[in-house]
Amino acid sequence: MADRTDSIKGLHVLLGVTGGIAAYKAADLASRLTARGAVVDCIMTKSAGKLIRARTFEAVTGRAVFTKMWTSPEAHRITHINLAEAADIVVVAPATANILAKAACGICDDLLSTTLCVCWNKPVLIAPAMNCSMWANPAVQRNVETLRAMKFEMIGPETGRLACGAEGVGRMAEPADILAAVEAAARRIRQS
Repeated sequence: MADRTDSIKGLHVLLGVTGGIAAYKAADLASRLTARGAVVDCIMTKSAGKLIRARTFEAVTGRAVFTKMWTSPEAHRITHINLAEAADIVVVAPATANILAKAACGICDDLLSTTLCVCWNKPVLIAPAMNCSMWANPAVQRNVETLRAMKFEMIGPETGRLACGAEGVGRMAEPADILAAVEAAARRIRQS
Protein backbone atom coordinates (compact mmCIF):
# COMPACT_ATOMS: atom_id res chain seq x y z
CA MET A 1 0.00 0.00 0.00
CA ALA A 2 1.30 3.48 -0.88
CA ASP A 3 2.10 5.74 2.02
CA ARG A 4 0.36 9.08 2.55
CA THR A 5 3.07 11.07 0.74
CA ASP A 6 2.65 9.31 -2.59
CA SER A 7 -0.93 8.06 -2.47
CA ILE A 8 -2.00 10.44 -5.25
CA LYS A 9 1.23 10.60 -7.25
CA GLY A 10 0.36 10.35 -10.93
CA LEU A 11 -3.39 10.60 -10.23
CA HIS A 12 -5.22 12.73 -12.79
CA VAL A 13 -7.53 15.13 -10.93
CA LEU A 14 -10.03 17.32 -12.75
CA LEU A 15 -10.77 20.36 -10.55
CA GLY A 16 -13.93 22.34 -11.28
CA VAL A 17 -14.03 25.82 -9.78
CA THR A 18 -17.30 27.75 -9.64
CA GLY A 19 -18.21 31.31 -8.71
CA GLY A 20 -18.25 31.07 -4.94
CA ILE A 21 -16.09 33.37 -2.85
CA ALA A 22 -14.29 30.24 -1.60
CA ALA A 23 -12.64 29.96 -5.03
CA TYR A 24 -9.45 31.26 -3.42
CA LYS A 25 -9.35 28.01 -1.37
CA ALA A 26 -9.48 26.04 -4.61
CA ALA A 27 -6.13 27.54 -5.60
CA ASP A 28 -4.67 26.23 -2.35
CA LEU A 29 -6.20 22.82 -3.06
CA ALA A 30 -4.76 22.78 -6.60
CA SER A 31 -1.34 23.64 -5.18
CA ARG A 32 -1.54 20.88 -2.55
CA LEU A 33 -2.63 18.29 -5.11
CA THR A 34 0.16 19.26 -7.49
CA ALA A 35 2.77 19.27 -4.72
CA ARG A 36 1.75 15.68 -3.89
CA GLY A 37 2.33 14.58 -7.49
CA ALA A 38 -1.19 14.68 -8.92
CA VAL A 39 -1.74 15.94 -12.45
CA VAL A 40 -4.36 18.67 -12.08
CA ASP A 41 -6.49 20.03 -14.90
CA CYS A 42 -8.77 22.89 -13.98
CA ILE A 43 -12.10 24.00 -15.40
CA MET A 44 -13.26 27.44 -14.28
CA THR A 45 -16.76 28.76 -14.81
CA LYS A 46 -17.31 32.29 -16.06
CA SER A 47 -18.40 33.33 -12.56
CA ALA A 48 -15.26 31.84 -11.00
CA GLY A 49 -13.21 34.03 -13.33
CA LYS A 50 -14.77 37.10 -11.73
CA LEU A 51 -13.33 36.07 -8.35
CA ILE A 52 -9.94 34.52 -9.17
CA ARG A 53 -7.73 34.48 -12.24
CA ALA A 54 -7.03 31.44 -14.39
CA ARG A 55 -3.35 32.38 -14.21
CA THR A 56 -3.37 31.53 -10.51
CA PHE A 57 -4.33 27.93 -11.29
CA GLU A 58 -1.94 27.77 -14.24
CA ALA A 59 0.89 28.90 -11.94
CA VAL A 60 0.24 26.29 -9.24
CA THR A 61 -0.55 23.37 -11.59
CA GLY A 62 1.76 24.14 -14.50
CA ARG A 63 -1.13 23.38 -16.85
CA ALA A 64 -3.59 25.34 -18.97
CA VAL A 65 -6.97 26.22 -17.46
CA PHE A 66 -10.14 25.45 -19.40
CA THR A 67 -12.96 28.00 -19.41
CA LYS A 68 -14.98 27.47 -22.58
CA MET A 69 -16.21 24.57 -24.65
CA TRP A 70 -14.40 25.47 -27.87
CA THR A 71 -11.36 27.63 -27.23
CA SER A 72 -8.19 25.71 -28.04
CA PRO A 73 -6.59 25.17 -31.45
CA GLU A 74 -7.54 21.53 -30.93
CA ALA A 75 -11.19 22.36 -30.22
CA HIS A 76 -12.22 19.65 -32.65
CA ARG A 77 -11.13 17.15 -29.95
CA ILE A 78 -14.29 17.84 -27.88
CA THR A 79 -12.82 19.25 -24.68
CA HIS A 80 -15.44 18.01 -22.20
CA ILE A 81 -15.14 14.42 -23.38
CA ASN A 82 -11.33 14.45 -23.33
CA LEU A 83 -11.16 16.05 -19.87
CA ALA A 84 -13.69 13.57 -18.48
CA GLU A 85 -11.96 10.55 -19.99
CA ALA A 86 -8.52 11.63 -18.75
CA ALA A 87 -9.66 12.22 -15.15
CA ASP A 88 -9.30 9.58 -12.46
CA ILE A 89 -11.16 11.74 -9.93
CA VAL A 90 -13.26 14.88 -10.34
CA VAL A 91 -13.42 17.53 -7.61
CA VAL A 92 -15.73 20.55 -7.66
CA ALA A 93 -14.60 23.15 -5.13
CA PRO A 94 -16.32 25.40 -4.42
CA ALA A 95 -19.61 23.94 -5.61
CA THR A 96 -22.33 26.58 -5.73
CA ALA A 97 -26.06 25.91 -5.58
CA ASN A 98 -26.07 26.58 -9.32
CA ILE A 99 -23.64 23.78 -10.23
CA LEU A 100 -25.37 21.38 -7.82
CA ALA A 101 -28.66 22.02 -9.64
CA LYS A 102 -27.10 21.66 -13.08
CA ALA A 103 -25.36 18.39 -12.19
CA ALA A 104 -28.45 16.95 -10.49
CA CYS A 105 -30.69 17.79 -13.44
CA GLY A 106 -28.23 16.98 -16.23
CA ILE A 107 -28.12 20.57 -17.49
CA CYS A 108 -25.18 21.10 -19.83
CA ASP A 109 -24.79 24.80 -20.57
CA ASP A 110 -21.10 25.40 -19.90
CA LEU A 111 -17.87 23.40 -19.91
CA LEU A 112 -18.04 22.32 -16.26
CA SER A 113 -21.68 21.23 -16.26
CA THR A 114 -21.22 19.40 -19.56
CA THR A 115 -18.10 17.64 -18.28
CA LEU A 116 -19.89 16.60 -15.07
CA CYS A 117 -22.61 15.02 -17.20
CA VAL A 118 -19.93 12.80 -18.76
CA CYS A 119 -18.29 11.98 -15.39
CA TRP A 120 -21.26 10.36 -13.65
CA ASN A 121 -19.45 7.00 -13.59
CA LYS A 122 -16.21 8.28 -12.00
CA PRO A 123 -15.45 9.33 -8.42
CA VAL A 124 -16.81 12.86 -8.12
CA LEU A 125 -16.15 14.83 -4.93
CA ILE A 126 -18.26 17.92 -4.34
CA ALA A 127 -17.32 20.64 -1.83
CA PRO A 128 -20.43 22.84 -1.47
CA ALA A 129 -20.04 26.48 -0.49
CA MET A 130 -22.91 28.94 -0.13
CA ASN A 131 -24.94 31.00 2.30
CA CYS A 132 -26.60 28.97 5.07
CA SER A 133 -30.10 29.92 3.86
CA MET A 134 -29.23 28.72 0.38
CA TRP A 135 -27.82 25.45 1.77
CA ALA A 136 -31.03 24.89 3.77
CA ASN A 137 -33.26 25.52 0.75
CA PRO A 138 -35.35 22.39 0.04
CA ALA A 139 -34.48 22.55 -3.67
CA VAL A 140 -30.75 22.56 -2.90
CA GLN A 141 -31.18 19.66 -0.46
CA ARG A 142 -33.16 17.72 -3.08
CA ASN A 143 -30.32 18.29 -5.57
CA VAL A 144 -27.76 17.13 -3.00
CA GLU A 145 -29.74 13.93 -2.41
CA THR A 146 -29.98 13.34 -6.16
CA LEU A 147 -26.21 13.74 -6.48
CA ARG A 148 -25.60 11.39 -3.54
CA ALA A 149 -27.84 8.82 -5.24
CA MET A 150 -25.60 9.20 -8.29
CA LYS A 151 -22.64 8.32 -5.99
CA PHE A 152 -21.25 11.89 -5.93
CA GLU A 153 -19.53 12.37 -2.56
CA MET A 154 -20.20 15.55 -0.55
CA ILE A 155 -17.24 16.99 1.35
CA GLY A 156 -18.86 19.46 3.76
CA PRO A 157 -20.10 22.08 3.95
CA GLU A 158 -18.80 23.17 7.33
CA THR A 159 -20.29 25.41 9.98
CA GLY A 160 -18.67 28.77 10.56
CA ARG A 161 -18.49 32.38 9.52
CA LEU A 162 -19.61 32.85 5.93
CA ALA A 163 -18.48 35.53 3.46
CA CYS A 164 -21.74 37.42 4.01
CA GLY A 165 -20.99 37.68 7.72
CA ALA A 166 -23.60 35.12 8.80
CA GLU A 167 -22.72 32.15 10.98
CA GLY A 168 -24.01 28.79 9.86
CA VAL A 169 -23.63 25.78 7.59
CA GLY A 170 -22.32 26.61 4.15
CA ARG A 171 -18.59 27.14 4.49
CA MET A 172 -16.47 25.18 2.01
CA ALA A 173 -14.43 22.37 3.54
CA GLU A 174 -10.80 23.22 4.08
CA PRO A 175 -8.34 22.21 1.32
CA ALA A 176 -6.64 19.73 3.69
CA ASP A 177 -9.97 17.94 4.24
CA ILE A 178 -10.71 17.83 0.51
CA LEU A 179 -7.19 16.51 -0.11
CA ALA A 180 -7.84 13.75 2.46
CA ALA A 181 -11.05 12.84 0.60
CA VAL A 182 -9.11 12.68 -2.70
CA GLU A 183 -6.55 10.39 -1.03
CA ALA A 184 -9.33 8.12 0.24
CA ALA A 185 -10.91 8.00 -3.22
CA ALA A 186 -7.52 7.20 -4.75
CA ARG A 187 -7.08 4.28 -2.34
CA ARG A 188 -10.52 2.93 -3.33
CA ILE A 189 -9.59 3.21 -7.02
CA ARG A 190 -6.32 1.36 -6.49
CA GLN A 191 -8.02 -1.39 -4.49
CA SER A 192 -10.66 -2.06 -7.14
